[in-house]
Amino acid sequence: MMRFFLSRSAAEQGFTLVELLTVMMILSVLAAIAIPSYRTHQLRARETILSEDLYQMRRALDGYYADKGAYPNSLEDLVAGHYLRGLPRDPFTRQEDSWECVPPEPTEEGDVAEGGCFDVKSGSDKTGIDGVPYREW
Repeated sequence: MMRFFLSRSAAEQGFTLVELLTVMMILSVLAAIAIPSYRTHQLRARETILSEDLYQMRRALDGYYADKGAYPNSLEDLVAGHYLRGLPRDPFTRQEDSWECVPPEPTEEGDVAEGGCFDVKSGSDKTGIDGVPYREW
């Protein structure tokens, strides 16, 4: 009967150094391609979270103004008034208290809306993929 597999002795079993180096080289090339792509996707995801958080907080500010006729004095007033369940964590500063409230500006007639928080901005000093700082979103 013919043997299809040749058996190796105990000293001949295992991988050669060339085989191991080839596999390591292929894995390192794949990692060099995948890591920058992963980081870009991770950054885009954080920017999407920031954009959605700003949208929801601005929407809550508008709802607060529509109901009470004045803007809240702080973002915590939105939580206390049940306009938000809680303050979101800024995806770039990773803190809940880094949001910056923008006070209302005077109209052309010189009137200023009541309250201290007309708009909200990120407290991050980083710049987005599009070149616009997150503080200006």
